[in-house]
Amino acid sequence: MLDGKIRIRVKLLSPQGKIPKAARKGDVAFDLFSTEKYELKPGERYAIATGIALEIPFGYEGVVRPRSGLAIKHGVTVLNSPGTIDSGYRGEIKSIMINHGTESFMIEEGMRIAQLAIRRVPDVIFEQVEDLGKSERGEGGFGSTGLE
Repeated sequence: MLDGKIRIRVKLLSPQGKIPKAARKGDVAFDLFSTEKYELKPGERYAIATGIALEIPFGYEGVVRPRSGLAIKHGVTVLNSPGTIDSGYRGEIKSIMINHGTESFMIEEGMRIAQLAIRRVPDVIFEQVEDLGKSERGEGGFGSTGLE
């Protein structure tokens, strides 16, 4: 950590690779850019290359999220949303995209395809027990609060 900021090391894997960039100061996620041109047909899914690899510090994760503009205008989104990038992963960052729209969507080289957020993750210990503490919800699952 440097001056309250987390340092994420970025390796460019291709000449088209770009360092993730926030659209505006204060934004919580950073744009990820495509390094390839690809026609994503309706119903199709494809892992779009970004041309970068990251070194995320232990205790943090990268979270790949959809871009709302692509989703609302074209029905194109991140399939495994949110996609998780573990701190130990050093391979190329790709965004698994799906076209829920009715028309093919052309992904262009350099296009903003997804967003990357960096989040702190707790160090978790799972403990096996015989009983769990009581809660107001209890075992109420899917739809337990009603359909409205």
